[in-house]
Amino acid sequence: MSPVPRVLRMAASASAAAAAARDAAARDDREKTTTATAEAIIMADITERPAEFQVSFDSDDPEDPKNWPTWYRVWVMVTVSFCAWVVVLYSTSYSSAVPGLREEFHVSKIAGTMGMTAYLLGLAVGSLIAPPLSELYGRRIVYLCCLCCWAVFVIPGGLAQSLASIIVVRLISGLFGAALVSNGPGTIVDVSKPDCLAMGMSLYSLGPFNGPVLGPLIGGFVFEALGWRWTNWMVLILGGVSIVMMLTVKETYAPEILRRKAARLRNKSGNPKWWCRYDQTSSSWHLIKVNLRRPCVLFFTEPIVCFINGSRNALIYGVLYLCFVAYPVVFSQHRGWGPGFTGMSYLGIGIGIVLAIVAEPLIRRVINCQGRDPKTGKPPPEAAALIMAIGSLLTPIGQLGFSWTCLPETIHWAIPICFGIPFGAGNTLSFIYSSNYLAGAYGIYAASALASNAVIRSLFGAGLPLAGAKMYQSLSPQLAGTLCGVLEVAMIPIPFVLWRYGRRIRDRSKTIRQLRDDSDSSGESRPESRDDVEK
Repeated sequence: MSPVPRVLRMAASASAAAAAARDAAARDDREKTTTATAEAIIMADITERPAEFQVSFDSDDPEDPKNWPTWYRVWVMVTVSFCAWVVVLYSTSYSSAVPGLREEFHVSKIAGTMGMTAYLLGLAVGSLIAPPLSELYGRRIVYLCCLCCWAVFVIPGGLAQSLASIIVVRLISGLFGAALVSNGPGTIVDVSKPDCLAMGMSLYSLGPFNGPVLGPLIGGFVFEALGWRWTNWMVLILGGVSIVMMLTVKETYAPEILRRKAARLRNKSGNPKWWCRYDQTSSSWHLIKVNLRRPCVLFFTEPIVCFINGSRNALIYGVLYLCFVAYPVVFSQHRGWGPGFTGMSYLGIGIGIVLAIVAEPLIRRVINCQGRDPKTGKPPPEAAALIMAIGSLLTPIGQLGFSWTCLPETIHWAIPICFGIPFGAGNTLSFIYSSNYLAGAYGIYAASALASNAVIRSLFGAGLPLAGAKMYQSLSPQLAGTLCGVLEVAMIPIPFVLWRYGRRIRDRSKTIRQLRDDSDSSGESRPESRDDVEK
């Protein structure tokens, strides 16, 4: 074969590769130019508008959610927490109904567990979509629409005639239910004054953190008394209560309130000059695209996000959901408990969760003793890593203690249940204060970092129960639980590394360096403008 065609083909390939590289560079330049142009338009538009017609909150403005009566702000927190509790409870109440599903549809235990996996997958994907929707349209309308759609898709789950249909409708339910979980912390920030924010977050956390624990307890007794379909009707009733409660909640998202206020003044006065700094926003598709892409980019490029999400939080969250496979094996199969009493075995984990949340004032003192950042005047993010380190010690203690005392049956049942207390407390401390660490480290990118946290965590929570069902069948509960505990022990050094070397790691982060450079270049005159552009 002549070498000339080969040379021509090589030249053509090189030319095509060069053309592709030029096209990619051109697309990247166009994207950067478009972003820069959008930012310039926003900034120019804001600076050209008359300042005397700008709509904003006064210090005592009754429309500002932070100025609402205390009782009503507490009611908003309770409502959002209750709604998140119902949505999360639906993820694990299903585990109590698996025996009934297996009997009616003649499926394996692994296949029966897929309903919980599908729901958690829906929560993972929905956690990326819900936050930008609330920024575009406000929190209240997103809450109500998603809550109603979530409740609607609970109905076919109770009427289903096949396991496949249950899996599909639970996946869709999870997509809609994610809005109640992912937007909850934002609502707490909306209505909380700075000195009450920690307490507000603690109050809110009681709902979503206890939902997984109380799901098997409530679902177990309902299944025993009324059958597996009523585990859906029970949740539907609670969902109806949630909708009624949410109808009493006003819009809490300040940008949406100000946009409506500016529009109201324009219509009332006939003067089109009234404006607020949130009028000019990115397109809906652009905002959703950024929120879908940035968490993935942060996860694969930022060591802090990768350490906390991929190596630690996702694992312990997956092990938490693995408990909903392990506990029925221990207490139902080996100890002969019924579904209702098997659900009560999770009370140890629930007590640990409550203790960790109630201890927030004491934990806050520990954090404040770590010193303050001279630039912000607040404790550095590494102060939260210290609490994560405490949680990293408690979690494997509970996991290994349960694994080594759950069997044989001659060991009193209260002993393994009590080991759920340090397990639940350690998980809660890890989840709450890793979120605080990410928020403190990434500033305006905190939402993306936390979204990455939620997605990866939910994926592990969805996948491990499937693998766990086979693992607990092949291995003994003691050996399978010990394996999980050893993995948790391997994760112990991570929060200690962040506590000791976190600042150095943050200094090497490209994203955090960019945040600092932007802050230094913009000065103090426009601290909010940059935040608006990023949104």
